[in-house]
Amino acid sequence: MAVASSTQRLLVVAALVGLALRLAFGLGYWVDKTMTRDEREYLSLARSLASGRGFVYDEEVKTGPVDPFGRAPGYPAFLALVGGGGAVTTAVPTSVKVAQAFVGAIGVFLIGRIAYRLAGDRAAIAAASMAAVYPPLVWVAAYAYSEAVFWALGLALALLFDRVLEADARRGWRLALALGLLMGVAVLVRAATLVFVPLAFAWLLWKRRPMLLAICGIGLLLVLGPWTVRNYAHHGRFVLVASDGGVTFWTGNHPLATGEGDMAANPPLKIASQELRARYPELNEEQMEPVYYREAFAWIRSHPIDWIALELRKLFYLIVPVGPSYTLHSRLYYGVTVVSVGVLLPIAAIGVWRLGPRRGRTPGLWLLALSAVAICLIFFPQERFRIPVIDPALIVCASGAWLLGGRTKWTDERSKAA
Repeated sequence: MAVASSTQRLLVVAALVGLALRLAFGLGYWVDKTMTRDEREYLSLARSLASGRGFVYDEEVKTGPVDPFGRAPGYPAFLALVGGGGAVTTAVPTSVKVAQAFVGAIGVFLIGRIAYRLAGDRAAIAAASMAAVYPPLVWVAAYAYSEAVFWALGLALALLFDRVLEADARRGWRLALALGLLMGVAVLVRAATLVFVPLAFAWLLWKRRPMLLAICGIGLLLVLGPWTVRNYAHHGRFVLVASDGGVTFWTGNHPLATGEGDMAANPPLKIASQELRARYPELNEEQMEPVYYREAFAWIRSHPIDWIALELRKLFYLIVPVGPSYTLHSRLYYGVTVVSVGVLLPIAAIGVWRLGPRRGRTPGLWLLALSAVAICLIFFPQERFRIPVIDPALIVCASGAWLLGGRTKWTDERSKAA
């Protein structure tokens, strides 16, 4: 399924436009901006890794007003590799913004390749063009968030999954091993990818590829296993990737939860968190993980109707970007977000309809999107959780709106071959 050279060139042009916009935003506009708690903690871990102290927080964070969360190691390692682990800074380092702008450009190219698998040249060019200029995918490159790297990594994972399904017996095992290794890297960058893993394995079983599933599982264990062993030695209990899942689950499944946004967007919930922490003064944030899970599940069991209502609110906020976490930002930011999603959603709906049966050609992307929806319902939706998977999937869907007469040169060639 080779892409025509003219289409390939246009995808590269779109990627370069995307690179220029990300560099312009990060280096020309988003300059000397105060960092969030997550950004400071990611960069703290990067500094420790870069200086050879291991995966620990440095004094800048440890002596701060809040106890830091446990985090997955992949993104801090990336930050350390691209120069984010130098001196303590008050803003995201320039080298990080530049590196993430290049990652974003790769993502633009990859989204075009996925759209090409669905519907050929026009869809590929449309998807890459939209991804290059889509504001949330542009500005995320300027933040020290794992989502800035994961959205391109997720697209690569989806593409490789589709190639594994199509591969013959001779090449399949190599691709399956590569898929498992990449899956492990994706999990270490963003632990929420764990939800994608059972969906992908179930799909391989349904397609009667048990051998490929086993090989993929070996690749995943090769990457994930050593880190889980390290966690057991460090925490004294089983922690698969990171210990921040408990507080996130508690935040999204609490009687004070609104159905969208973290504690920064919900002051009463933040007070409740402080009260809960005060009941366990001997535990640090990492050791609190089982407590958070226990408290959240106890509320769910005792208030099932309220929890179902909360889940419905999560579903609403997942689709409609009007939750409290959006309004924390400036009017400009909020307005651009609403317009971006508001324009994309109807075009994506048209594209899905026009794609028709072609939708089945990229199961990897749909499984990844399904896992992202599940994450938002298990925990809570907010923009950072939406941007890296759901927005690219919507862009791919929207690319179908540019089909001419529902057919493309590529689909005609496939029809003749059949």
